[in-house]
Amino acid sequence: MELIALLLSLLGLLAIRVPVAFALLISSMLVFALLGLNPLIAVQRLSAGIDVFTLMAIPFFVFAGDLMTQTGIAARLIRVAEGLFGRVRGGLGHVNVGASMMFGAVSGSAVASVSAIGSTMIPIMEEKGYDRDFSVNVTCSAAVLGLIIPPSHNMIIYAAAAGVSISIGDLFVAGILPGMLCGFALMVAVSILARIKGYSKGVFPGFKALILSAIGALPGLLTAVIIVVGILGGVFTPTESSAVAIVYTLVIGVFVYRSLGLKEFKAAVVNSAKTTAMIMLIIGSAAAFGWLLALLEAPLMMSQLILGATDSPIVILALVLICLLVLGTFMDMAPLIIIVTPIFLPVVQSIGVDPVHFGIIMMLALGIGTITPPVGTVLFVGSAVGKIRMEDTVKTMWPFYMALILCLILVTYVPQISLLLVN
Repeated sequence: MELIALLLSLLGLLAIRVPVAFALLISSMLVFALLGLNPLIAVQRLSAGIDVFTLMAIPFFVFAGDLMTQTGIAARLIRVAEGLFGRVRGGLGHVNVGASMMFGAVSGSAVASVSAIGSTMIPIMEEKGYDRDFSVNVTCSAAVLGLIIPPSHNMIIYAAAAGVSISIGDLFVAGILPGMLCGFALMVAVSILARIKGYSKGVFPGFKALILSAIGALPGLLTAVIIVVGILGGVFTPTESSAVAIVYTLVIGVFVYRSLGLKEFKAAVVNSAKTTAMIMLIIGSAAAFGWLLALLEAPLMMSQLILGATDSPIVILALVLICLLVLGTFMDMAPLIIIVTPIFLPVVQSIGVDPVHFGIIMMLALGIGTITPPVGTVLFVGSAVGKIRMEDTVKTMWPFYMALILCLILVTYVPQISLLLVN
């Protein structure tokens, strides 16, 4: 009874557009009252949910991503991508995907990617004759790569929520090949649509221009290399690596690119403070909600339901994927990771799925949810940047959904795509 009340109250609050963090906390406090528990326990669980040392990396990574946006790294990455992919049919679409892959590797944020890349690429693509909905579709779907390609603060949340010892360094490395696979699949979709729509080819700027643009973008790209290699080499912890990323970005922004002034620094501080406050409130509220789910034995019931329905690992993984894809369309990624990880991780571990592998599956499945209505945070931001109605964007998004879902299936059922570099 209490579990039904918890879930129905959450759905009801979300349906009337209550912000996710407050919906989680209000529904939790309601059920605390139904159970006769002191509602202050909900606040204590909220505090405990964010009082995790590993989560200290999140505000640092968010701040580093905002600094990178303000320093103009996105524009430099676009020039590199244009040199690499611009000469093929639908070249600017490929440039968009390539730039998003590279920006994802330095920012780790899908929202930052769709904002930074979209604000630059969408107007350029329109000017060159690309349809606005196509431009926004490419930008939104490519932004998902920032959730998979390291570093990704959502992987840190997953590691904290897992309840078992998971190396964040392994998670970062595990996301490299799946991220590249998704990027390739999106480029195939762009090529097919470009031929159907009759988009023109771009112009190769020449090897000299390509090399010069690559040299200009190299300091920014080295951010991801320093983070991943530093963690794997034992030079610093994931939390320390996020602080290193800030210092490094400040150095290249002030002394190398000379594009980070007081105005840009202030904007990065304000944006990252707002984003961090939102993320931490959501994580804390989700922790209180998740504690109640555990108290009401929801993970056990879900495990028994799935394992009782079938003993086929293929079918069990398919059921988990469907649940993740559906849930991802209704709630933001951070709270979902906190809530569903303790539910589904024991289920998939019981059939032999590696926790690192499942982390990548979850990142990609919930990442698709960020570009799917009704919540679709990345989809909303991309539509706003492209000045187009979300409904018009979704109507023509299906080839990119198909590409990402095909990659999700491959990543799920071919574990070595995720684990090859880790092993």
